[in-house]
Amino acid sequence: MGELEDAVMTRVWKWNRPVTVREVLEDLQQERSIAYTTVMTVLDNLHQKGWVRREAEGRAYRYEAVSTRAAYAAALMNEAWSQSDNPAAALVAFFGMMSPKQREALADAVRMVQGPESPDAAADDAGR
Repeated sequence: MGELEDAVMTRVWKWNRPVTVREVLEDLQQERSIAYTTVMTVLDNLHQKGWVRREAEGRAYRYEAVSTRAAYAAALMNEAWSQSDNPAAALVAFFGMMSPKQREALADAVRMVQGPESPDAAADDAGR
């Protein structure tokens, strides 16, 4: 996703409701000079890529996110990881870049995926 697509999707995700080109345009214009047709083209591109769905409303459309920002971030991480010739080394490097707060979030996510019945989760609980 390009920078302008990300700026548009950020609004769609933040508002979490169907939006019009005009609404996105007016919000973007607080930060930059941009034309209505540019925003319309970006939303159409996002629709073609499957990131938003749209529903006709009169002569215009209302656009709504198909998935969450978290799902988008996960797809980016998965894509980058799958392109590595050494996935384990890529993960080690990625973990090394994480802040303590991010590592804590990762540990929480691993516990959620493993579930309460997993032997690793029981060992973690016993160590507390």
